[in-house]
Amino acid sequence: MLSIHNSMTGRKQEFRPIHPPRVGMYVCGITVYDYCHVGHARCYTAFDVIRRWLRYRGFEVTYVRNITDVDDNIIRRAAERGQSTSELSAHFIAAMHEDFAALGLEPPEHEPRATEHIAGMIAMIEQLIERGYAYVGEQGDVLYAVSKYPPYGALSGKRLSDLRAGARVEVDSAKRDAADFVLWKRAKPGEPAWDSPWGAGRPGWHIECSAMSKALLGTHFDLHGGGMDLKFPHHENEIAQSCAANDGPFVNVWAHNGFVNVDNEKMSKSLNNFFRVRDVLPHLRHPEVLRFFLLSSHYRGPINYSQVQLQQADAALTRLYTALRGAPASPSAPAAPSAHALQFEAALDDDFNTPEALAALQGLARELNAARAAGALAEAGSLAQELSRLGAVLGLLRHNPEQWFRLAAAIPLEAAVAQAGEVALETLSEAQIDALIAERNAARACGDFAAADRIRARLAQAGVLLEDQPGGRTSWKRA
Repeated sequence: MLSIHNSMTGRKQEFRPIHPPRVGMYVCGITVYDYCHVGHARCYTAFDVIRRWLRYRGFEVTYVRNITDVDDNIIRRAAERGQSTSELSAHFIAAMHEDFAALGLEPPEHEPRATEHIAGMIAMIEQLIERGYAYVGEQGDVLYAVSKYPPYGALSGKRLSDLRAGARVEVDSAKRDAADFVLWKRAKPGEPAWDSPWGAGRPGWHIECSAMSKALLGTHFDLHGGGMDLKFPHHENEIAQSCAANDGPFVNVWAHNGFVNVDNEKMSKSLNNFFRVRDVLPHLRHPEVLRFFLLSSHYRGPINYSQVQLQQADAALTRLYTALRGAPASPSAPAAPSAHALQFEAALDDDFNTPEALAALQGLARELNAARAAGALAEAGSLAQELSRLGAVLGLLRHNPEQWFRLAAAIPLEAAVAQAGEVALETLSEAQIDALIAERNAARACGDFAAADRIRARLAQAGVLLEDQPGGRTSWKRA
């Protein structure tokens, strides 16, 4: 039984799709005015695994992840760079796709852009006005009247009285209530704008997701996700808009991932303590190390970002590749799943518990190593096949083990900075390394061990470590 923690109820519940085996899943995407940071990577890696596991369990998933390609930040950044908002958005959308591909995130079935759904947003705002949930302010903006929706605050636990007490409203504001929020913004001179019944303007942020999810998943769907910081006000406002406009339930299960912290403080652009994905990846053996790190904590809890944590992820992932290295091929699939495979499945059925699933993979790797050491090659081959299959469910172990060990290990950022002023070591291509190994093997075959040792020393100085295997085969890895 698959159970998921529902943010609306605050407890885990059995997952029952509305129209099994089909599952509709919507995750709030990125506002594209800058490069993706590790906090983004944490969110979308978590929901990538959730979607993979739903498919593994036989569900037909329609995954929608939107793009906000017009908002105040985009308009401001485009002006700073002397670009149009569409040029700026296109640049950062392409960069986002590059980062997500590096992390092994599978593309969603739909990736709608806000600017492609303006008509649907206008139609929903018109419905809200007709039903008395929205009004046109004195300045031309359209606002949602929060007091008209009594369940407001059910997701976040916020009370309207507290929101009113803490709100800061400008003197000339046309809001009827301090908690009311914008559905349509009247355009200022020079800003991108679309025609509407209320004049030229653009949608507010919250109405975007209500309109796009309705267009692609219908008015009632199974799972809605996003970062913990979106619970209020964004998701709270989505609920108010969608339920008021559509006369019925909106989402069955709400799932929110926890923050990435730096020095126990949330990583975010507003705090300027964030690390961009494309700045981090060059210091890792492979992007899969960052993915492993992100999955090493439960998606709902916080995770502390540090170089030490990344190095630990590199070491743990390398242990899995070590178990697969040189493992015999299995002629057929195992007759029955191992105890570790059952542990893996039970972990992910329990609210996608990836740390427990990774522990099961490590246990499977130890069993594989023991079988190989005991000479039980058929068992070892079966376990290796199982390890690769289950790793792929998490988007891990996607590479040939020999190639993995030919990649340089993770380098801490501070070490990279320190090395910048030092004399660079010799850099050897794979072809050069293979040629030197062949030359060393020939020297050993002729009894010229001094020459063989010199070649080994040269390779070591270039950061290449040799491992002589039984039968005269030599493998290598970068240190």
